[in-house]
Amino acid sequence: MVTEQRVEVDWHHELIDQLDLHYNVWFWPRLEGLTDEEYLWEPVEGCWSVRPGPDGVWRMDAYDAMDAAPDPPPFTTIAWRLCHIGAHCLGMRATNHLGDGIYDLDAVAWPATAAEAIAFVGEAYGRWRAGIEALGEEGLHRAAGAAEGPYADHPMAALVLHINREVIHHGAEVACLRDLYRASRGSGR
Repeated sequence: MVTEQRVEVDWHHELIDQLDLHYNVWFWPRLEGLTDEEYLWEPVEGCWSVRPGPDGVWRMDAYDAMDAAPDPPPFTTIAWRLCHIGAHCLGMRATNHLGDGIYDLDAVAWPATAAEAIAFVGEAYGRWRAGIEALGEEGLHRAAGAAEGPYADHPMAALVLHINREVIHHGAEVACLRDLYRASRGSGR
């Protein structure tokens, strides 16, 4: 007969550990060697990406229209996905929930190169992770707040889980695109 034993769970630690494991073991190492050509590669016509506007300033395609995206939405490049991770998933949430609350997508310096994008994502991850660390166990129970719109009354723990899922799935997409790029170019890694 198996006796069930209650085990205390440190949810704060578990949520951070989940993201850290994915980010540090599976995602971040897959960015090593990312080239500018690969970063901006458009595997199909009509991709959303990051590109210079008529004024020469780099912008993320449709960054403000994600709720009104066509169905199905266009395929996105590694550049678009990294910018989405850095700005929407991590940067905006770190500022709006754990910082001064004044994240402005119009003021984002969208990365034009692979190196800039890697730094962009790394900086946003650092801010998000530090904020979650500082939140502590008790902070996971507070409401996410107005910045999450219809999810304002959900606990911060739900937001952390959501951001973990976003980083995990978009990170996996980036890795898959890197594999596709390498395979379609006939080169080794």
